[in-house]
Amino acid sequence: MSNSISKSRVHHAFTRCTAGLAVLSLLLPLFGCSDPRELDTSGPVAEWRHWGGTRGADHHSPLTQITKDNVGDLEVAWMHRSGDFFDASGYSKVTALQATPLVVNDLLYYCTPFMRVFALDPETGEEVWSFDPDFKERHGEGPYPLICRGVSYWEDTGLEAGAACKKRIFYGTADSELHALDADTGKPCEGFGENGRVALREGIGEAPPWEYHPTSPPQVIRDRVVIGALVADNVRVDAPGGVVRAFDARTGELEWAWDPVPPGYPTEPDPETGRRFSSGTPNIWSIITGDAERGLVYVPTGNPSPDLFGGMRDGLDYYGSSTVALDAETGEVVWNYQYVHNDVWDFDTPSPPTLFQVEGVGEGRPGLLQTTKMGHVYLLDRETGEPLYPVEERRVPQDGVPEEKLSATQPFPTHPAPLHPLDLSPDDAFGFTPIDRWLCKREIEKYRYDGIYTPPTTTGSIQYPHTSGGMNWGGVAVNPTTGVMIVSQIHLAIVNFMIPRAEADQLDAASFVYPNEFYAMQGTPYAINRFMLASPAGAPCNPPPRASLMAVDLKSGDVLWTKPLGTMREVAPWPVWWLYGDRYGAPAFGGGISTDGGLYFTGAASDKYMRAYDVESGEELWRHRMPFAGHAVPMTYRLGKEGRQFVVMAAGGNPVGDMGDAIVAFALPE
Repeated sequence: MSNSISKSRVHHAFTRCTAGLAVLSLLLPLFGCSDPRELDTSGPVAEWRHWGGTRGADHHSPLTQITKDNVGDLEVAWMHRSGDFFDASGYSKVTALQATPLVVNDLLYYCTPFMRVFALDPETGEEVWSFDPDFKERHGEGPYPLICRGVSYWEDTGLEAGAACKKRIFYGTADSELHALDADTGKPCEGFGENGRVALREGIGEAPPWEYHPTSPPQVIRDRVVIGALVADNVRVDAPGGVVRAFDARTGELEWAWDPVPPGYPTEPDPETGRRFSSGTPNIWSIITGDAERGLVYVPTGNPSPDLFGGMRDGLDYYGSSTVALDAETGEVVWNYQYVHNDVWDFDTPSPPTLFQVEGVGEGRPGLLQTTKMGHVYLLDRETGEPLYPVEERRVPQDGVPEEKLSATQPFPTHPAPLHPLDLSPDDAFGFTPIDRWLCKREIEKYRYDGIYTPPTTTGSIQYPHTSGGMNWGGVAVNPTTGVMIVSQIHLAIVNFMIPRAEADQLDAASFVYPNEFYAMQGTPYAINRFMLASPAGAPCNPPPRASLMAVDLKSGDVLWTKPLGTMREVAPWPVWWLYGDRYGAPAFGGGISTDGGLYFTGAASDKYMRAYDVESGEELWRHRMPFAGHAVPMTYRLGKEGRQFVVMAAGGNPVGDMGDAIVAFALPE
């Protein structure tokens, strides 16, 4: 069975003719086998200088060498293996290769879950240099996978060509250090901080390493390195704060720190613990974008600790589940827009605020697009934060636990309208067999569900979509010419059980094994038990697909096409996955890119396939099975007029299947 397939033309299956094979020669007149195609070198060349392709993360490339007609010829050009992964022997030892490489300075740069950085030859995949920060937590403590989503690149215009550290790589590590490396050699930049590194835990207070650390690349803008950090969910009320800081790109000196507390909120540093920034504030774990011309950085915020109970926040929700625009030089708030009021669902803003300006969208004004876990897409004015199209405040369910403080209304965008299903009833129950479906129907009937904002309760409430989405950190691809957005979504439901404190304190937290989750939420009246809404056979009870792809015209707000993403291979036994094909999709984490070649690439589905789609019709044109699932965002580049266009995917798998370490580069045959 071939590793790759094409649905575009039959003759793609015969890209190389082999002389001397009698049977094949008889078939040539039928299938039109031709000589290998000559590479078209007339099109544009392009690097991939930022995590999302551009500083505004539109995930779109102008490259055209790979087209709808020849994408079926794609083959593996090279593969790099770092060896930096755990073998999924337990959920306390999990790695996630979620990096999107950069290609700039004639090198390809990426980071691994063990926090190493590699520089490769972009044409061959050969190592040029590597850097090991002596990461201290390589044994994998804590409940989270080890993650490094990428690095950032910057050039010092004040230094002469060839000077040490004129070109720099910046990234944050899971032991909370910001590193600056010479982009040519990989050596630490000695003039930055202390021997090329700055400690990021200063002022945070006492917390184990896994509770606070950066996972996403910094935004380097106007000679400042702007970085946030993950804060562990649902641990305690007084969790580390979600401060955003900017450091001088040359020296590592702190330029400013934004403590995300409401205006006028009293801050009380704690000298005993060394805490300078407020506890429990919304954190910024995802990707920060920027507008260098306007001097703005855009930060997507999480919700205040402990995520699923808001009765004790005392106003700290002011900047929660929002996009906040900060002045890149001072850190002052320019504007903020909130997508969930008093978020008690962990619907934090997960994806990079995507910058666009398209004629016919919002009267052509500079725009910002924000996707959310709810499946809502907001189009805002980039300069003011005002919605480009109407947003409606609608009444939502109340009557959570007695101590909770719920918002009476929540915002709903109208252009485009919500893209994730908002309803779930017993009649919607899914099952592979009639018995399975009947059991799922009973499960849905058992728990409360009054729509997307049903509050958590002590008797069990359904949350749909899942805390992973809807849409998540992979973001969207936006064609800046056509205004077409392509986005992937996850479609799964969970159940939230609030457990009164006295009862929760008697439970053994270690007895809860993922995906049956337990969170202590210390300092609140409740703990929480969270699990998938599924049949006893393990089938999700909500309707399929489990993940989907959708193309939306931002001009009209209309959905152009939608289809399931992935197959159940790797998550269901044979012959189940074989019988159902791609009808139901599969859990997908990551994102995709679009190109001027008319293609959309993604490897996000859990079935290990890298795929290419026709952006106009949604037809799958090509797929290739990788060593591991690609839960990341791909990138593409072409260097030199005689060069090939490469599409690169980080394939690191997951603990449900297997974990790995493959950076896979695809290109047309030479």
